[in-house]
Amino acid sequence: MGARAIIAGDGALPGLVAAAGPALIVRLEGMPGGTGGADVVARLERLGTLFADLHRSGVTEVCFAGAMRRVGFDPAALDAETRALLPRLTAAMGQGDDALLRDIVAIFEEQGFTIRGAHELRPDLAAPEGAIAGTPRPEGDAARARAVLAALGPLDVGQAAVAAGGQMLGIETLQGTDAMLRFVAKTAPGSGGVLVKRAKPGQDLRVDMPVIGPDTVTLAASAGLSGIEIEAARVLLLDPEAVLAACAARGVALWAVP
Repeated sequence: MGARAIIAGDGALPGLVAAAGPALIVRLEGMPGGTGGADVVARLERLGTLFADLHRSGVTEVCFAGAMRRVGFDPAALDAETRALLPRLTAAMGQGDDALLRDIVAIFEEQGFTIRGAHELRPDLAAPEGAIAGTPRPEGDAARARAVLAALGPLDVGQAAVAAGGQMLGIETLQGTDAMLRFVAKTAPGSGGVLVKRAKPGQDLRVDMPVIGPDTVTLAASAGLSGIEIEAARVLLLDPEAVLAACAARGVALWAVP
């Protein structure tokens, strides 16, 4: 078996995945999290250089872990390989995040790399089905949020929504779950509602598996929510012990459903 590389974004997930075994840490300039602690610092404009570095290091497996964002290209910095890929990447960027990620995965696979999901390397972080903390809320609000996410799934909008009393209080968009929860805290405090977070239909979990962590629980509580429903086996718990402690401290129920 060859070496493994982690394309590391922001947050705790890259470190959690690195704990699964030796790995080369790659950080991309301009992405969240900065470039500290990287074995390799790469630029999106120089994918050819990155591929050469990975092959030279004997890398055969690549795992994308952590929050990432779209960044622009500096045409003056493009290497020959990335220049050839630019029309393809530009077309993908004009679509949703899922389409862009699928194309990036395909490019890495065409280079001979096997893409491994964080949940494959750390299956212990995948949420088990059932009550995880506290007592699940009655079905109504969670069902409402699930239905909205299912309807929006083909449009590649977001992974999370908040409902209370049958009303939608927030839907995740490009800004992310945390920003949505802060919005709910400002516009509908004390609702007692439910946050639902699920993978989008057809989402490639190898590169974009939904996650929640203790900060999610804290923000949900600050928004006046009483519970969080997640999709079993398709949402990662960042530091499960800390998530359970946050739920207990904040009085937030957490449960997972298929």
